[in-house]
Amino acid sequence: MRQRIVVVLFLTLLSAHSLAMGKVVDAAGLYAEYCSVCHGDRGDGKSRARGSMIPPPRDFSSPQSAVELNRDRMINSITEGRPGTAMVGWKNQLTSEQIIGIVDYITITMMRPTTVEEGEQGRRLYAENCSVCHGDDGSGARWTLTNLKPPPRNFTVPGTAEQLSLDHMLKVVRYGKADTAMPGFASQLSDHDISQVVNYVRQAFMSERGKQTDKIEDINIKIAQEMEKQLDQDLSGDASRGQRYYLQNCAACHGVKGDGKGPRAYFILPKPRNFQHDAARHTLNRPRLYTAIAEGTRGTDMPAWEKVLSAQQIADIVEYVYQVFIRPGASRTQSANPASG
Repeated sequence: MRQRIVVVLFLTLLSAHSLAMGKVVDAAGLYAEYCSVCHGDRGDGKSRARGSMIPPPRDFSSPQSAVELNRDRMINSITEGRPGTAMVGWKNQLTSEQIIGIVDYITITMMRPTTVEEGEQGRRLYAENCSVCHGDDGSGARWTLTNLKPPPRNFTVPGTAEQLSLDHMLKVVRYGKADTAMPGFASQLSDHDISQVVNYVRQAFMSERGKQTDKIEDINIKIAQEMEKQLDQDLSGDASRGQRYYLQNCAACHGVKGDGKGPRAYFILPKPRNFQHDAARHTLNRPRLYTAIAEGTRGTDMPAWEKVLSAQQIADIVEYVYQVFIRPGASRTQSANPASG
């Protein structure tokens, strides 16, 4: 609604300016007549003509356009054309006022707002590290749809911003995601770079315009605090007992070593959790482990063990997994040694 109000206000001001100059510029009509046949009605380049053009027409709604195109460049492109493309110069058909009107119309109605400095840095990092799998537009590169299982996240799906919190995305970029093609970038990107690329993805593809991510230093503090959380309900697990329950009930899928390579793991999709993965070690605290074991996980073979085991038995398994696989050597009590296997 706010964007529509802004568009109406812009068009009103543009018409008023044109009248003051003694000329009426119908920017929307001019775009529809001269530009939409190639760039599409919405400026996203999705026209019937795009299949026959190399390179394809500019997508004004893309993040790249937001950081690459300024007003002067766009005026020059419409006036003189773009060498090496199908974009011709319109200086012989359109007046300078009409060209400026079209440029302003495209900018306000079709282009994503972003700051050039931060947008450029985030876009560059995304292009260098993420676009090969997630695609230039955040919806996933075509080759991944048939070659990667599961395919990379499509950031453009409505509701993604609500599904993926800032904390979660920063953790995934930093530590990766087990049993997927998503690696951790902590060894390649600085904390600042990770923060910038996540902020870029959320603004460019997930409709979080103008929002900034938390500083990753604050996220690191949150991670440390989250990982130290204890169980509720006055439960206190015993790792030595938990080892026995784990070997009886969990090792067949998660493996004796907690690496997700139990004898049943080869027949299960998605794969059982690898507790030794860097991502697991920075996200699975005691309460999260308890919930996953007790209630199971939808869409997986992980059952709800609260129907079979008591709360205390589940707490014991939690303590064993946490002390031995998630945080070895960081427990509050003496850790049980993992069984050899």
